[in-house]
Amino acid sequence: MSLIARLRSGLAGGRSSEQWIAQYAISHQHPVNRACHTLGIPLIVVSIAWFAIAWLVSAPLWIAVMLFAGGWALQFIGHAFEGKRPEFFHDWRFLFVGVRWWIAKMRGPLMSSASRSGGPVSAISARPRRRARRRTTR
Repeated sequence: MSLIARLRSGLAGGRSSEQWIAQYAISHQHPVNRACHTLGIPLIVVSIAWFAIAWLVSAPLWIAVMLFAGGWALQFIGHAFEGKRPEFFHDWRFLFVGVRWWIAKMRGPLMSSASRSGGPVSAISARPRRRARRRTTR
């Protein structure tokens, strides 16, 4: 196994991207929390891009700082409504899952292809699917 492959598998913790997003979605069920993250995540991404551009062209950095602080404030406000601490307090890798969750959310139903194959989508829904019990004949 190459060094890059070992780093990727180690950083992914043996989980697929869909599994990371599914766990992230489970801890973001409250509608206010979802709305705050839907706005806050792109603000953070834009702030990082703005910071890089501002650094190169000597533009005002305060805009990037305000966007960054506002994005994080929205996310913590959302977690106050959810009543849960952010996932990255438990595992730092969740800092990178939020952007993937946001992209999946903007694309439409989360992992619709996985739902057709019986994948981890049931973990995303508010009520997980239950397996039907087999009836035995006597």
